[in-house]
Amino acid sequence: MISTLHIKNIGIIDEITIDFSKGFNILTGETGAGKTLIIGALGIVAGGRFSKEMIRKGEDHSFVEVCIYLPNHPKAIDGNIIISREIFENGRNTCKINGRLVTVTELKEFMNNIINIHGQNDNQNLLNKENHIKYLDKFLGKEFLNKKVEYDELYKEYVNINKELKENYGDEKEKQRKLDLLYYQLNEIKNSNLKLNEDEELEEQHNLIINAEKIAKCLGTADLQINENALNSISIAIKNLEKIENINIKYQKTLNSLKSNYYDLQEIAIDLSHYSSDISFDDVQRDDVEKRIDEINDLKRKYGNTIDEILNYQKDIEIQIEKIENSEEKNKELKNKLEKITNKLNEIALDLHSIREENKIDLENKINNELSDLEMQNARFKVNIEKTSFNKDGIDDIEFLITTNTGEDYKSLIKTASGGEMSRIMLAIKTVLSDTDEVPILIFDEIDTGISGKAGNAVGEKLKMISKKHQVIIVTHLASIAAKGDSNYYIYKEVENNNTKTRIKNLNEKEVIEEIARIASGIVSEISIKHAMELRTAI
Repeated sequence: MISTLHIKNIGIIDEITIDFSKGFNILTGETGAGKTLIIGALGIVAGGRFSKEMIRKGEDHSFVEVCIYLPNHPKAIDGNIIISREIFENGRNTCKINGRLVTVTELKEFMNNIINIHGQNDNQNLLNKENHIKYLDKFLGKEFLNKKVEYDELYKEYVNINKELKENYGDEKEKQRKLDLLYYQLNEIKNSNLKLNEDEELEEQHNLIINAEKIAKCLGTADLQINENALNSISIAIKNLEKIENINIKYQKTLNSLKSNYYDLQEIAIDLSHYSSDISFDDVQRDDVEKRIDEINDLKRKYGNTIDEILNYQKDIEIQIEKIENSEEKNKELKNKLEKITNKLNEIALDLHSIREENKIDLENKINNELSDLEMQNARFKVNIEKTSFNKDGIDDIEFLITTNTGEDYKSLIKTASGGEMSRIMLAIKTVLSDTDEVPILIFDEIDTGISGKAGNAVGEKLKMISKKHQVIIVTHLASIAAKGDSNYYIYKEVENNNTKTRIKNLNEKEVIEEIARIASGIVSEISIKHAMELRTAI
């Protein structure tokens, strides 16, 4: 159960703390005082949507924290679980479970099994068709659920074998398609005769080809200047220095250095001559180089960014081909196993289907009786079961249908009639399934909309019955419902420093009677107090 709820900066709520009790918790009070904001805050901490317009004016964030007492829950610490959510004006969310950061999705998945919020437009679990089979199966009892466990285990094995067969290309068409593709890729790479670093050598060669004219011109000029000018000038200089080298040691050193440079320059001249002789490319050679570069680039786009990666991919292809071609024996074994499991699954699934078909009428009758108690004598509830392909629940596609008036067709719950009718339909189902519904906390936002009189009193009785096994928190405007509360809270507004703020008060018994009287007649008088006491003692 929710033991404490703390809300800060949501709408007109600046900061309030509510200590709820187990059983039936009633929220009443002035219109616009913040009752629905409290339910909205519970929706936010349960992972629901949040609009930044909900942040209190002048503040930059909202904060909701709830302490839930669930002593048998694996996440409980000393029996309690602390959940919080802080939302900032820029849209940033901070969600925590017992102080550990979680995503909004993780928070929602966690809280789905703890809190069920029902409003006029938010029907949650019950109106989700995928949950209908779960409700029916829980209604059928432990023996049925044990049989379903056997099916679940076999179905998981069935899924795993199919997955393994797919990975091993157990399907013959898929296998051949994959082999054709792999052999095509292998042959394309092999036929290309790639060599390591070949692409770099080709790029270098291509660069020389496209710059051949420029290279030849520059090499020729350099060769001419060295041979005809530089070497000749240095040779004359050497001869003159030889004439004076014996006069002073420094002239001899300079001469030696100059000779060394002369010999180096001769080597450079020889290299330039060789370079020039290499620069002779024709258009055919250029086309061949460019074609080869394009071929390698095409392979890179398909199989890897480098030649090394392409060759490694070739090795991977060869391994895959060998695995596929040698998988026949393993796949044969898996297919035999799959056939046995499929037969067993079919047997159990048909059994599950028969049990569901045989017992759905019992569920229908009980819910229809509850609808009658809720002043919906003409309504009829139906469990629609259709056979489908294998799934995790068997071979059944199940949906709850309803008709609210005699002569009308059955429709899905989410398409059904008015808010008042929807509320009572939901309550009827909740009442019948309350023994099997594992969600411990049920929250209702103005479930009494569109109903009054006998129907309102009947709704109150059903909610009271549900609250014996679940904590129920409800916003109501009906005295007949408020009179049945275990704990009643009055929500009101007060103005402080020109700011409107929400306040909450846990009412004592005298105050509860007065609040019931106010709701029933609009004023607190001797007559309305007497009527309120009658409603209160009727519980």
